[in-house]
Amino acid sequence: MSAVVGVLAAVSVGLTPSASAYDEQSKQWYLDYMEAAQMWKVSTGKGVKVAVIDSGVNPNTPSLKGQVLADEVPKSVAYRATDDYTGHGTSMAELIVGTGAGGGLKGLAPGARIVPYRVDLEGLKGAEEHEKTPEPADALRAAADTDVKIISMSFGGMTTDEDEAAVNYAASKGKLLVAAVGNSGTNGLADYPAGYPYVLGVSAIGESGSVSKFSSSDGSADFAAPGEEIPGWCDAKFRSYCNRQGTSAATAITSAAAALIWSAHPDWNVNQVVRSLVDTAGRKWPKSKPSKYLGYGLVRPRLVLADPHYNAGPANVDPLAKANGGDVLAKAGSNPSTPTASTPSQAPAKGSTGDTSAAGSSAESSNDSNTPWIVLGVVAAVIVIGGGAAAVMRARRAR
Repeated sequence: MSAVVGVLAAVSVGLTPSASAYDEQSKQWYLDYMEAAQMWKVSTGKGVKVAVIDSGVNPNTPSLKGQVLADEVPKSVAYRATDDYTGHGTSMAELIVGTGAGGGLKGLAPGARIVPYRVDLEGLKGAEEHEKTPEPADALRAAADTDVKIISMSFGGMTTDEDEAAVNYAASKGKLLVAAVGNSGTNGLADYPAGYPYVLGVSAIGESGSVSKFSSSDGSADFAAPGEEIPGWCDAKFRSYCNRQGTSAATAITSAAAALIWSAHPDWNVNQVVRSLVDTAGRKWPKSKPSKYLGYGLVRPRLVLADPHYNAGPANVDPLAKANGGDVLAKAGSNPSTPTASTPSQAPAKGSTGDTSAAGSSAESSNDSNTPWIVLGVVAAVIVIGGGAAAVMRARRAR
């Protein structure tokens, strides 16, 4: 049975193929919101490879030319990896590494590179295609055995024991796993793989900073990122973009944010990258009480990049250990030369606190005031929220 990829739904009429770069990129409101121009002075994601497991990635769109490493897909799962059958995977790739050329999208981490994995998801047609196209678990295991650092999964439906085992395997290899919580609404259950331990579940927000009404909110969200009114390809014909909404886009943007951080700190491992995301996430609630709807808050990589003295904590301490019930990540490749910090704090499991309502669940801005994330011309003083390490906790729901 195919996994579901429909977490980025089109909500408006597509633009004509002659639409200008200004037309498309002006709709990428979150680039100003996240102060991308400031971040790119420090990091563009160069040197970081991101595996996009999706409907395939078309490397020939203007924005992706030279950005896709198709020859690095393992042969066992390489079947038509660059043949995107819905346009979804290509949209995700452009949100991560797009150059903006030819009227295309500008990725948040344009210096990073994509390794594409085409898997059997909703929208794939034909019995032969289903037979030959790899399952998500097979692609995940194959990606785990490569040198990609981040594995981005904007889909749901990985609900079997084999799927969970593949997640654990990838985690044991030190990969940062990022997945969409899904679009079942604020009372809906999250999708898998986002619901599994070792996977960072991502919910969506709009320009107001509040959780999107469509974003699944059962406590599986670790972070939130922009997911409303995000441009993406209308379909697999790649003729025009549509405005879209969904936790798919939020997942891609979070993966790109992690790539920016990892590029600036290549000696860090997955534990430290995750810890930095937790420490600096935008939130209006205590770090010790993660929100059911937005987890630790809105991803804010700028705060990590702007602080040359930020301490990411111990490489050999798994910030997910308490929730995951083990030390898989701690064993996944600590770097003994990396400075350590204080003992990590332990937060209660997500979903255990009910004091943040959906209506009032909004993320705080990146600046010290509560103004939106708009570049003000002067970089605000960086205040790292919390010190040392932090625990990323996850509610585990029955499959």
